[in-house]
Amino acid sequence: MKGYSKNALVGIAFVLGMYIFGLSAGFAGETGGIVGWEKDSAYNKLYDLDEWDSFKGNVVGFKKIIPLKGMSPGVALLVRDPESNEVVTVHLGPSPFVNPNSISLRKGEKVKVKGVWAEIDGKEVFMASKVKKADYYEYKVRLTKDGTPFWTMSPEELARERAGK
Repeated sequence: MKGYSKNALVGIAFVLGMYIFGLSAGFAGETGGIVGWEKDSAYNKLYDLDEWDSFKGNVVGFKKIIPLKGMSPGVALLVRDPESNEVVTVHLGPSPFVNPNSISLRKGEKVKVKGVWAEIDGKEVFMASKVKKADYYEYKVRLTKDGTPFWTMSPEELARERAGK
């Protein structure tokens, strides 16, 4: 270690340590708070295309959800089914991916929801593929053909899907 002072070595070690810490934090953050929401997770395996359905209703609001124990928080849309007058909990996705403030859906608006029915903890929920308001607004969270969650796609795949290609 000839030519380097003890302080310089400590400084280099500190900078190197911070760099490594930053890299590991970056990799840990790649899931972006979607623990349990991954493509092959137990939760996403509940998305069964045999249960494909759609229904219409009125937006009641949004709520925070944790579908299965150990999962990161997610967001659900609450929709009142006019036929049964029941409020259906419509799972949209993990909180880092779904921001209710950026979704153009407001209380009382009529929507059509497409996706699948699933039973979680003894309760019937609807796992959305897309939510459509009138003919001018559509909020998509999964591929209709196979249920692939948008939050599991690469930025390039997601951009292509949102561009309609």
